[in-house]
Amino acid sequence: MRLWSLHPRHLDPQGLVALWREGLLARAVLHEQTRGYRNHPQLDRFMAHPQPKRAIDAYLAVVQEEATARGYNFDRGKLGRIHRVAPIAVERGQLAHERMHLLAKLALRNPPLHERWREDAFDVHPLFEAVDGGIAAWERP
Repeated sequence: MRLWSLHPRHLDPQGLVALWREGLLARAVLHEQTRGYRNHPQLDRFMAHPQPKRAIDAYLAVVQEEATARGYNFDRGKLGRIHRVAPIAVERGQLAHERMHLLAKLALRNPPLHERWREDAFDVHPLFEAVDGGIAAWERP
C-alpha cells in the first residue's frame, strides 16, 4: 500500500487508480470495515490524527478531484462528508524519498511523464504539511 504524500497530480493513470483503490482500502481499515491491513505502517500517520476517519476522507477527496479533472469517474459517494481537518506533518526527507520512488516508477511505466516531472519540484498533497526531517520511520527501505 502506498498512500503518497505527494499531490496526486504527479501520478500517471495507473498510479492514480492504484492510489484510489489503496486509499479506499485504508478508509475501510479506519472505519473498521475490514480485518486486513490493520497494522500497515502507512496507516500510522492517519491513525495518529485526532480525526482519522475525516482525515482519510479529506485525503481521498483530493484524489477524487484530480481524477475528475482528468475525466475519470471515481465515485465521491464512497467517501463521507468532507470536513476541514488539521494537516498531517510529513518530513521533507520523506517527500524527497517519495519523489525519487515515483520518478523510478514513471521512468518504467510512463517515460513522457517521467521527462515532464524529472526536473520539476513536486507539490505536497494538501492534507500534508512539510516539516524538517528525514524519511519516516514507517517507510520500508
